Amino acid sequence: MKSLELEVFLCRSDNFGVLLHSPDTGLTASIDAPELQPILNACERRGWTLSHIFTTHHHGDHVEANLALKERFGCEIIGPVNEAIAIPGLDQSVGDDDEFRFGPHRVKVIETPGHTAGHICYYLPDDSLLFAADTLFALGCGRLFERPAKDMWHSLQKLASLPDETVVYFGHEYTLSNARFAVTIDPTNTRLLARADDIERQRAKGQFTIPTTIGLEKETNPFLRPSDPAIRKHLQLETASNEDVFAEIRKRKDNFK
Repeated sequence: MKSLELEVFLCRSDNFGVLLHSPDTGLTASIDAPELQPILNACERRGWTLSHIFTTHHHGDHVEANLALKERFGCEIIGPVNEAIAIPGLDQSVGDDDEFRFGPHRVKVIETPGHTAGHICYYLPDDSLLFAADTLFALGCGRLFERPAKDMWHSLQKLASLPDETVVYFGHEYTLSNARFAVTIDPTNTRLLARADDIERQRAKGQFTIPTTIGLEKETNPFLRPSDPAIRKHLQLETASNEDVFAEIRKRKDNFK
């Protein structure tokens, strides 16, 4: 079985477009469909024909091009069962722990409510790939629009339990802002400080900060680290629950300039 190929590009102002291609079968999936033309350009650039869209959640900047792409390619749209009514052109709805095949590759669905009520991530365990969309970012997590902090914390714990080597593709280029915020929460974390410097240099050169790994996020992402004594001391929340520390970090990020 040949390795999957990926094409990463920018859509809209800061959405990442990702194409996932199986050389064994010629199948090509778009992870969400943020904008039509960049996806068409990427397909043409690689000579790939779109066969699937893996939708993570219903927000417009993730489903905008669903119907236009389906009309053009006849592609199959897979998406979250708990948002099925809101996913344009949905063909197959999937929920937590469901599995399906993308050619010879296993795809496992992980429900991650928080950013939206029915958000899902796509995990390819044999390929060590996670498509986390707006649940887990590099050094961040999604805003809580439709579910409370306790639900997002539970969702992030599910992702953090994946193998450290899992490569994570996320939905937006928010990493520079996330890094600048993270060091205000975890200012003595030398691994984080070094990473933040690297991110400043990457973005100054116009380079993407995608992908990351589960292991790297567990070391540096404050949203995965509410149990860390240094963070708790810095926030003066030494005796709070992990859920409450997470909620405080999320609240501070919402107000961060």
